[in-house]
Amino acid sequence: MGVPALFRWLSNKYPKIISSVIEELPQQVDGEEIPVDTTRPNPNGEEMDNLYLDMNGIVHPCTHPEGRPPPANEQEMMLEIFKYTDRVVNMVRPRKLLMIAIDGVAPRAKMNQQRSRRFRSAQEAQENDEKKEELQKLLAKQRAARGEDAVMQEQVVHKTWDSNVITPGTPFMDILAASLRYWIAYKLNTDPAWEKMKIIISDATVPGEGEHKIMEFVRSQRASPEHDPNTRHVIYGLDADLIMLGLGTHEPHFRVLREDVFFQESRPRGCKLCGQAGHKAEECTGRAKEKSGEFDEKQNAVPLKPFIWLHVSVLREYLAAELQVPQQPFPFDLERALDDWVFMCFFVGNDFLPHLPALDVRENGIDTLIAIWRDNIPAMGGYLTEDGQVNFARAQLILQGVAKQEDAIFRRRRQGEERKAANQRRREEQERARNNEHASKRRRSSPNYNGPPRNQGGDDNAPPPGLELITPGRGHLDKETRELTHSMVVNRGAVYRANMENKSAAAVLKSKLMKGSQAEPAAEELAPAESDATDSQAVLGKRKADGEATEKQEEESGTPGRDSPPAPPAKPKENEEPQDTVRLWEPGYADRYYEQKFGVDPEDHEFRHKVARAYAEGLAWVLLYYFQGCPSWTWYYPYHYAPFAADFVDIGDIVLDFNKGQAFKPFEQLMGVLPAASNHALPEVFHDLMSNPESEIIDFYPEDFPVDLNGKKFAWQGVVLLPFIDEKRLLAAMEKKYPLLTEEERLRNTHGREVLLLSDQHPLYQDLAANFYSKKPGPAQYKLNMRVSDGLAGIAERSDTYIPHGSLVSNLEDYGMPSLDDDRTLTVNYSIPKSEHLHKSMLLRGVKFSTPMLNDADVRAVKGRAQHSGRQFGGAPLNGRGRGGRMDYGGGRPNPFAAHLDPRFMNMPQGGQGGPQGGHSGQHGGMPMMPPGWVPPQQGAGDYSRGPPPTPTWVSMVDTRTMAPKTTTAEVATVEVEDEAITKVETVEIVEAVEATDVTRIETLHFECCPFMSIWGIDHGGL
Repeated sequence: MGVPALFRWLSNKYPKIISSVIEELPQQVDGEEIPVDTTRPNPNGEEMDNLYLDMNGIVHPCTHPEGRPPPANEQEMMLEIFKYTDRVVNMVRPRKLLMIAIDGVAPRAKMNQQRSRRFRSAQEAQENDEKKEELQKLLAKQRAARGEDAVMQEQVVHKTWDSNVITPGTPFMDILAASLRYWIAYKLNTDPAWEKMKIIISDATVPGEGEHKIMEFVRSQRASPEHDPNTRHVIYGLDADLIMLGLGTHEPHFRVLREDVFFQESRPRGCKLCGQAGHKAEECTGRAKEKSGEFDEKQNAVPLKPFIWLHVSVLREYLAAELQVPQQPFPFDLERALDDWVFMCFFVGNDFLPHLPALDVRENGIDTLIAIWRDNIPAMGGYLTEDGQVNFARAQLILQGVAKQEDAIFRRRRQGEERKAANQRRREEQERARNNEHASKRRRSSPNYNGPPRNQGGDDNAPPPGLELITPGRGHLDKETRELTHSMVVNRGAVYRANMENKSAAAVLKSKLMKGSQAEPAAEELAPAESDATDSQAVLGKRKADGEATEKQEEESGTPGRDSPPAPPAKPKENEEPQDTVRLWEPGYADRYYEQKFGVDPEDHEFRHKVARAYAEGLAWVLLYYFQGCPSWTWYYPYHYAPFAADFVDIGDIVLDFNKGQAFKPFEQLMGVLPAASNHALPEVFHDLMSNPESEIIDFYPEDFPVDLNGKKFAWQGVVLLPFIDEKRLLAAMEKKYPLLTEEERLRNTHGREVLLLSDQHPLYQDLAANFYSKKPGPAQYKLNMRVSDGLAGIAERSDTYIPHGSLVSNLEDYGMPSLDDDRTLTVNYSIPKSEHLHKSMLLRGVKFSTPMLNDADVRAVKGRAQHSGRQFGGAPLNGRGRGGRMDYGGGRPNPFAAHLDPRFMNMPQGGQGGPQGGHSGQHGGMPMMPPGWVPPQQGAGDYSRGPPPTPTWVSMVDTRTMAPKTTTAEVATVEVEDEAITKVETVEIVEAVEATDVTRIETLHFECCPFMSIWGIDHGGL
C-alpha cells in the first residue's frame, strides 16, 4: 500500500512490535563456504509453519540494486534472486509450506498507479542514458587533448536496464518463472531441510497482486474445517500493506519479515584518525589495520542488511488497549475494532486512491482519525465495518470530524513549513558566515610577499590608533585583564553566535546608510510580502529576508535612472521550492483547489460531491479487496486528486454495485501501463500503436507529461498527470493485432495457474503419484487430504509439462547451477479452494495465545496516550482537570468532532451538564461558577487578589500546535499543570489562539513556556 513513512511511524509509536532476526550465516573454512544446517532448531526460539514471499520485493532489489553495480545480464540476476531467496528461507526455516507469489495482472484500480510509476521510470532511465553519453563525450575530448588514440579508447555505452520489464507478459517474467521452478526443484533434490516442505509457485501468469494472492490462499485455508488455528505465518515483503493484510486475516500468530530500514542510520561511525570502525577518535590507539581477506579485498564489500520481525500479534495488543473506549454502549469486539483501524488507515494513503489532503502519516493523521473514532463510538452505536462492508452512515461522522479540523491542519502545516524554512535559511547563513570568517583568518595568516608590510600601513585589518591591546608577556596582569580574558574564553560560543546574528542586521544598516533613500522603495516592495507571513515567520526570518533584499540591491549594476535598462529577473535557486498556488492555509483554498486541480467552476459544488462519492466508492472497493478479494477487476477512481473531507455530503445513502468483470490479459495490461520507450517488452506488432502519430490510441502514450508537485518538494512525490486509459478503445485497437501474434506470443498472453512442488520424501508424494501416474489413474481433480498433506487444502491436477523421474535441465550451468539426471520431485497444478462463505472477522476456535509482550505499565501508558493523542489540530475538548478526560458533549459547548450528530444517536445532557462522565456546570459552557464574595481587581492591578479570575472572558486549553498565530500577552491568575494547581501571577505569551463568539471563548492556546498548560481565565485586556 502506498503509505510513505507508515512503517517508521508504527515502529516509533509501538516499539515492541519490532525485534531483530537472529540469523546464522554460512562459514568460510579454508576458502570453502559451509552452508547453514537449517534442519536444526530455529535460532529465533520459535518454529514457523508457513512462509509467504511477495516476490516482487526480492526481484526489484536484486535486478537493479542501490549502492552497488547491477548484475551484468539476466542470468546473473537469476543467481542474485536465488541467493536472496535462499537467505530468507534459511532465516525463517518454514516446516510446512513455502509460497512464492509474483505480481500478475492487477485490477484496473491499481493499473493507474502502475502506469504513472512506469512512465516516470522510463523517463529517469532516458535521463541516465543521456548523462552517460555526455560523460563519454567529455572523456573523449580529454583523451583527444592528451593525444591518445581515440579508437583504442572507444567504449560502449551500456543502456540502463529497463526495470519496466518486471511486468506480467514480458519475456523476462517467463525467464523468471522457469528459473524459479528449476531452482525449487533443485533445492528439493539436494537440501534435506526442504524434504518435508510443500512449495506453491504463483507466477506472473496468475492474475492478481502477489500479496493479495497470498491473502486469498490464507483465507481459503482458514475456511477449511481442519485448519489449525495456531498455524504460525510469516510473510516477507517491502510494502506497508502487508501489516494491514496480516491484521485482516485475524490469524493470531502472524509476522512480517523485512529488511531493517534503519540499518544505515544505526551503523557505527568509524574513527576519523585511522578510518577503522569499532572505536572513536578519542579512543584510537594507532594500531595498524587488519586485512579483510588475503589482499584486503573484502574491505569495501557491501555488508548484508539485517532483517527484523514485525509482530502482528504485538500490534494487536497495542491496538486492543488503544481502541477500547470506556463506557462503550455496546460490547467491545477487538476483531471488529481492528477492521475499523485498517479502514481508517486507507484515508492516509493506499495504492488505489490518493490520500485526503488534510491527512498525512508524518503529521499523525492516523492518531487524528483514532481520536475522532473514539469520540464518535458512543454515538455511532456500532463499528464502521463488518466483514469487509462499510457502514457509510457511520463513516460520514468520521469524515465530518476530519472536516471540522481541515482548516486548522492546513494552517498548522504551513506554520511548520515556514519555521523549517526559516531555520534552514538561518543555518545556511551561519554556515556561510563561518566559512567567510575561516577564509579571512586564512588570508590574514598567510604571508604577503608582494604588498607592503602589515605594520607599515596598507592593511585594513590594522588596529585603529589609540586602542589598548592585551600584549602577552611574562609580567603581571591586572585583575581586569585576567577577568576579561577568562570571560572571553568561557563565553566564546555565545559571543560568536551573537556576532553572527548581528552581522546581517549590520549589513542592512550599512546599506541604508550608504544608499540613503535608495533603499526605501525596496523596503516598500518588501512590505506586502512580509505582511502575508505569520508573526513566527517574521521573527525567525526577518534578518534573512532583509539580507536577501540587500544582496539583490548590491547585485544590480548601472546607475539608477530612467535611462537604465531594467534588471534581469532573478534566477530561481536550485533548492527553491515551486510556488504553491492553491495555498491551502488561506481562506478560499477549496475554490482554488477544484479550479486548478480539476478545472471546474469554483461554484460547482455538485461536482465536489460527485468526486467525494466516487472516493467513498473507492474506500468500499479497497476494503472489500483487502478482506474478501477483488470485488471488481474493472473499477477505478477516475480522478488524480482526492476531495476534501468537507465534501462528503450524504454518503450514507450510497448503494454499491460492483461489476466483477474480468482481468486484463498480460499484453493488455502492458499496453495500459508501459510508455512507448518500453515497447521492447511487447511483441513488435503492437509497437505501431504506441509510436505512430496516426495511431488511434496515440494519445495514451505522451512523450512529455506534466508532474504536479502538489505542494511537495521532490518530483517523485508529485502527481503524474497522465490521461486515463479508455478500456474500450484500447481493447478494440489491440483486437486488430492479435491475429499477427506468433504461437509463443499467444502463450505469453494467457492466464496461468499455480503449481505445487514437493519432494519424494513427503507423504503427499505417494498419494499424488498413485492418483495421476499409476496404471489405474484416479480423478483428474484430486482433493488433497489435509492429514496427509500436513494441513494443505486444495485441488491438485496433473501437469502436462511434468515427466516423472525425468531430468532437471538447467540454463545456468555456466554459472554453477548444474542439471540433474534424476529429478525426484513432483509438480502438479494447484487450485486454491473456493469458499462459499464470507471471510469472517473473528478468531477461530482453539486459538492459543502467546505470552503477552505488553505488561500492565505498557497497557496503562497506551490507554493514557489514547485519551489525548490525535488532537493537535483543535481536537475535542476534555473534561475534568488537566489532560486525559473524555469528550464533553454537553454544556452547550460546540463539539469539534460530533456537533453534526443527529440527536437521535444519543440523549444530549440538559442544563449544561457534562457528557458521559459528567462535566463542569455553569453558564459559561461547562466552566465552574464564581464563588460568592469574589472581588475583581482594580483596573491595572498587577494581580487578581484572591479567588478565581473574572467571568467575562474564558479560556479552555486542550492541546497545543493548532490555530493560526496571534501573539498577545495575558496575565494569568490560576495555572493548572498536570492536575496540580499553581496560584501565581504570571505573564505568558500566547502564541496561538482563536476567539469564539458570544462569551469570547478561546478554543485552543499554545504557550512557549509549557505546551500543556490548562488556563482557567485571563484578564479583560489580555486579548
